Amino acid sequence: MEPVRTCVGCRARAPRSSLLRVVADGTALVFDERAVLPGRGAWVHETDACVRKALTRRAFVRALRVSGPLDTQTFESHLQRKG
Repeated sequence: MEPVRTCVGCRARAPRSSLLRVVADGTALVFDERAVLPGRGAWVHETDACVRKALTRRAFVRALRVSGPLDTQTFESHLQRKG
């Protein structure tokens, strides 16, 4: 059985393999490709709609339990490069 996680964007439950793990590295939001980086992680579908909804709702800040805003510029540029 594969673990199930909840997308912070659309709040739908999905298998871990279909979601993207994101962690906070200091004040930057970082894509965790292999899902092994230390620290608290948040899971999101790799769709533009889910990522936008999570950013608008400040879901990453709440899920990662960081105080203050996160720098999402590198995270957003990575998603744009992927298509």
